[in-house]
This record gives sequence, structure tokens and C-alpha cells, in this order.
Amino acid sequence: MFDVVLYEPEIPPNTGNAIRLCANTGARLHLVRPLGFSLRDSQLQRAGLDYHAFAQPTLHADWPSCLDYFKGRRIFAVTSRSTQRHDLPEYSAQDVFLFGPETRGLPAPVIDAFPVSQRIRLPMRDGSRSLNLSNAVAIVVFEAWRQLGFPEGTYFKVPGSMFNVQSTGFKSAVVSSRQAANLEP
Repeated sequence: MFDVVLYEPEIPPNTGNAIRLCANTGARLHLVRPLGFSLRDSQLQRAGLDYHAFAQPTLHADWPSCLDYFKGRRIFAVTSRSTQRHDLPEYSAQDVFLFGPETRGLPAPVIDAFPVSQRIRLPMRDGSRSLNLSNAVAIVVFEAWRQLGFPEGTYFKVPGSMFNVQSTGFKSAVVSSRQAANLEP
């Protein structure tokens, strides 16, 4: 499954949300130091809930050591300074998604080290500066996972609804509760 790299993250709840997302999707989380918080921060713990046991982040001392760790892998820099939409590349399970710090994004030298084809952006309305980091991670990871057909994903009950959603490859199908009872997990 994918690897998610947060380059020098600054806001604990965003990293906690990324931990939770990775635990629920099977992605692996990597944090590049320096961090803007302690890993014992209460907001980080609260946002990650009890998912820390399922998605233990890998810590990298700095960007060069992180880059070396992923040598030979395809890395996508997620940046508002790209013109390529996030849904256009064809992703593989071995891809790595790199996100910058919340207040400043990825530095230009980091972005410039990647070919244009490996720089992606999320569409936003004109005049918008950026999305929340954990929301951006979720959008990119779920798009890449969708492209792969949600391997190891399961159907779920929509709370308060009589319908369940079943992953069926590249599409999702809504089925009734009676039909869902006959589905294999």
C-alpha cells in the first residue's frame, strides 16, 4: 500500500488525523523532522484516538534520509504550485505521497527535484490558498486507493441508513441491508 510522508508537520491534530487515516486505509505514515510538536502531544494523541497501535509513524531525521529511504520508488509531491490534477496519474500501490508543512508548503528546492509528472495539486476555487493538510492527505490517498479498486477495503453500513456500500472494483454500489447480508466479507 502507499506511503504518506509529512514533511516537517507543524500541527499535532493534522498528524493525528493522518495516523487515523493510514490505520484505516493500510497506508504507511512517515514524518520528516523537525516536527512542530512532541510526539507525546495530547492533541496528537486525541486526534489519532486508539489508532496509533495500527499505524506507527516512521520518523526520519531529515529530508535527505527520508529521500534515501524511498530510493527507487515513485514519489509525488503534493503542492499548490503544480498544474497537474491529483486524479490524472495512474497510481500504483508502491507510490509515495509527499505533503508539506501546514503554514508554508513544500520548499521550492524539494518540489523542483521532482519531474513535473510527479507534482500534483488538488483543485480549488480561484483565490483559495490551501486545504487543511489532513484533508489533502485523505483526498489523495482515497483517490489512489480508488484507482486500485480499494484492495483490502470492506463494505460498510451507512449510519442511520437502510443501505450498505459494497466496494466493487473501481465503482461503489449501494445495496439494501437484505442484499448485504448475503455478501461475503
